[in-house]
Amino acid sequence: MLLPLRYRKALHYLLSHTLLSGLVSVSGSLAENLAFKGTATQSSTVGTWTAQRSIDGVRNGGEPEIVSFCSHTSSESNPWWRLDLQDYYDISTVIISARPDCCLDQTSGAEIRIGDSLENNGNNNPICAVTAEPLLDETTSFSCHGMKGRYVNVVRSGRTTNLVLCEVEVYGVLPYRQKTFLRLKFSSSGDVAAESDKILHQLQSALGLNISDFKLSWTQLPKKEEEQEEDGVCQMCAALLHLQLLLTVF
Repeated sequence: MLLPLRYRKALHYLLSHTLLSGLVSVSGSLAENLAFKGTATQSSTVGTWTAQRSIDGVRNGGEPEIVSFCSHTSSESNPWWRLDLQDYYDISTVIISARPDCCLDQTSGAEIRIGDSLENNGNNNPICAVTAEPLLDETTSFSCHGMKGRYVNVVRSGRTTNLVLCEVEVYGVLPYRQKTFLRLKFSSSGDVAAESDKILHQLQSALGLNISDFKLSWTQLPKKEEEQEEDGVCQMCAALLHLQLLLTVF
């Protein structure tokens, strides 16, 4: 079932113009450590020093020589650690805390990368900063100037070594979000309720907008509003469609 051309054109025009003047809300706080919202993984793990330990809120790593609150990879080529923030943010600051009892070199020369790609496990995303080599302080703050992305990687590229992180903090805000609600009525001879996913896909394709991150979903599943019958045969079944377009503007 394909939407009539006139409806696709009307929808495209309406969305193209509404997106410029819709309601905009901003959320997020620089005081909130976004890492607590995410999940962490790393290239390998030594013992119980899992990736998630780097976002547990404990900077100093715990008792000396135990360091039970740090993440630790094996000695390997290009060891990496990645944080999935579960959403897309404008990131202002990343704070890295190294092992406090020894071994600052296990965190030195590490690239902090931010972006949306998981190519090469996220290690090809743009670089915000590189930790000093040699590393002189246990905790260092890096300004990322609003770099945009969902993933924050820490990787020691071009060497065979390990990577130890006792805490990674990420601060920033959600980008502008814009919601547009549409009420669309069109005719179909098919069962719009049964084909709601197909219709949604066609609408999304019909938009033709060059937007990297948007979501089109039903606020209410389509339903049959009325039927026009002639000699007991449905000639046109009108459907009332309720749409929500959620657009993230980067």
